[in-house]
Amino acid sequence: MDFRLDEEQQALRESVRDFAREVVAPVIGEHYENHTFPYEVVRQMGKMGLFGLPFPEEHGGMGGDYFALCLALEELARVDSSVAITLEAAVSLGAMPIHRFGTAEQKERWLPKLLSGEALAGFGLTEPGTGSDAGGTQTRAVLDGDEWVINGSKAFITNSGTDITALVTVTAVTGTKPDGSKELSTIIVPSGTPGFTVAPGYSKVGWNASDTHELTFDDCRVPAGNLLGERGRGFAQFLRILDEGRIAIAALAVGLAQGCVDESIAYAKERQAFGQPIGNYQAIQFKIADMELKAHTARLAYYDAAARMLAGEPFKRQAAIAKLHASTVAVDNAREATQIHGGYGFMNEYPVARFWRDSKILEIGEGTSEVQRMIIARDLGM
Repeated sequence: MDFRLDEEQQALRESVRDFAREVVAPVIGEHYENHTFPYEVVRQMGKMGLFGLPFPEEHGGMGGDYFALCLALEELARVDSSVAITLEAAVSLGAMPIHRFGTAEQKERWLPKLLSGEALAGFGLTEPGTGSDAGGTQTRAVLDGDEWVINGSKAFITNSGTDITALVTVTAVTGTKPDGSKELSTIIVPSGTPGFTVAPGYSKVGWNASDTHELTFDDCRVPAGNLLGERGRGFAQFLRILDEGRIAIAALAVGLAQGCVDESIAYAKERQAFGQPIGNYQAIQFKIADMELKAHTARLAYYDAAARMLAGEPFKRQAAIAKLHASTVAVDNAREATQIHGGYGFMNEYPVARFWRDSKILEIGEGTSEVQRMIIARDLGM
């Protein structure tokens, strides 16, 4: 199995790397500290075609694949995770459900703007009282004539309240199955629909330049045709979306971990202690060597999961392994990078302080580390 990038993949990686360093890096610190959304960066990402990377050209996509998206996410996260998660959520959670499960009419209506980056979409799965227990969904949708009437709330929803957010797809209980279990379906709710309220943005530890809100639905009415996919298949649909998304989150985590290596090398070469650069000391060299080791192995894990997915092979376990390992590595490398920087690592003017704040959510979002271990164990027949 050859995981070396071909010329097209390498060109994409280098172009996104340059964009992250030349466009994102100079402005993201201010956005991060002011908790503002980087609209100018998002517009340029749209012009580059990043939002359309894994989608067919017929809907305005770039005709690439999911691995191309992962490469872009890794390079963005080497500089900043807020920008990276904006892209990840917009693609894998926003546009991908419509691409995977939408009708021809839904695709024609929504995908062109989503794939161009002119509009964003959110995915309303998590609720205030459910967390990892997605099957415990309390939000309900009742069919009243030719409309769905939605009541409930969602929590921690990315890209749900920006000025360019066009819609949120929400999971809701739409009935009861013959065995007595909940019938879950997914419904498209356009922004601005009466009864759909977006709460003020959260005060977060990290990802401060990304958009995250709680959503409430109070007798929110949308057309019956806004059902996404088959009624009662919502649970299976979001499991597929999350399996794919875990590969993307793993790529993002690898980017953060590699960014910690990049910043630590640069700092160790310039920081003087006891008459010489601290990079001359074996204690620092070994720390950075271990960080590179972890980033490299985590990268191979998400490459493997992506390769299996694109080959049409089972990939659930490999995606969970990649997400679990990469998120752990991201937290480890952020901690070590902060230690290498000493007191400066605790100052927000240094990127590693941002990396440290951003890393922890990677062990929680799109399935906690505990959930990943459950998935792996079950797939092993335990």
